[in-house]
Amino acid sequence: MNTFFGYILLGLSLSAPIGPINASQLDKGLRGGFFHAWLVGLGALTADLIYMLLVYFGVVHVLDQPFIKAFLWFFGFFLLVYTGIESIKTAGKITTASTRGYGESHFKSFWSGFLMSLFNPLSILFWLGIYGSVLAKASSDYPMQQLLIYSGGIVLGILLWDFSMASASSMFRRVLTPGVLKAISVLSGLSLIGFGLYFGVQAYRLWFP
Repeated sequence: MNTFFGYILLGLSLSAPIGPINASQLDKGLRGGFFHAWLVGLGALTADLIYMLLVYFGVVHVLDQPFIKAFLWFFGFFLLVYTGIESIKTAGKITTASTRGYGESHFKSFWSGFLMSLFNPLSILFWLGIYGSVLAKASSDYPMQQLLIYSGGIVLGILLWDFSMASASSMFRRVLTPGVLKAISVLSGLSLIGFGLYFGVQAYRLWFP
């Protein structure tokens, strides 16, 4: 049981570092509330599960080819910069009334989180490096059934973090003034653009070494 909780903590610690998903969750939560923020995280988790399965079945190395990685870096650059600019452009429209009447669909929130994570080469490196090493060690110590349970612990940890982020951002929108909400939304947008530019630099380096 202690080992299982250790894997839950691993999932939490893997999700906690500030990145594009956390920035997007904060922005969606401030604008649309708990479910929009939570669905961003759920979409990202769905993409993470795909990479976990690819690592599990040993085919993730196909995605580690330079051309594929460059494409993912570039698409991630476009997606994050576009999302960041949209966040900044609409930040001035945030009011207490507009946050109550947020018009974006739940599916769009889920889809944005899914695409952000799916086209994030750091996800590939992350799951290949972290989950791959965990899988390699655990497979030598535990039977397959137990291995799946511990992998579930990692997923549960990620879900707990997503729930916490969605709850926090939803709470902030209730207690903060529209001016503060606008400022946070702009900062979230700038953060997304910053990550996008980093992705763009990596794509350039792969295409033009």
